[in-house]
Amino acid sequence: MSNGDVNQGRRRFLIGATSVVGGVGVVGAAVPFVASWEPSAKAEAAGAPVKFNISKIEEGQQATVAWRGKPVWVVRRSDAMLANIKKMNDRVADPESKNPQQPPYITGIYRSIKPHISVLVGICTHLGCVPNYRPEVHPDDLKGLDWVGGYYCPCHGSKYDLAGRVWINQPAPLNLEVPPYHFVGEDTIVVGVDPEKA
Repeated sequence: MSNGDVNQGRRRFLIGATSVVGGVGVVGAAVPFVASWEPSAKAEAAGAPVKFNISKIEEGQQATVAWRGKPVWVVRRSDAMLANIKKMNDRVADPESKNPQQPPYITGIYRSIKPHISVLVGICTHLGCVPNYRPEVHPDDLKGLDWVGGYYCPCHGSKYDLAGRVWINQPAPLNLEVPPYHFVGEDTIVVGVDPEKA
């Protein structure tokens, strides 16, 4: 075998080895570059839809789900609570939610897809405080207000009924926000996605 044959074999080996190492390097550089186009875990958490199982919420109970850094309240309302919402129609500032604080598919006085399940963003529309859930009727500390259950903001005293509708003459100008949401089966809701986009 001549010196030229050895050099040709060595040359082919070095070209092949260099190509493989170069290819691995390109892939190694491309993966982080392509991955950088994906939203970060923090960005996904901030805006991603949230799935929540409501089957364990008992009548009258409220659960809190975090969505976009905001508390979202899910309440299983009883028949008595729904009746009390009707009683509040003449005491709330916007009974039919004409100033939209909810998606267009949320209509009526209950402000929900299903009357017994309420989904509200738990932030007062006055200055952004978090109201307290007060489902009890005529509690001692709210006597004289004809209180039949709702939300009470401890910061400046704004009051909302169990549908999140603000009472007349309150610091808060608007009803509590209803986020976009839809049902997946009977017992699961997805907060952050409208039904038509699901």
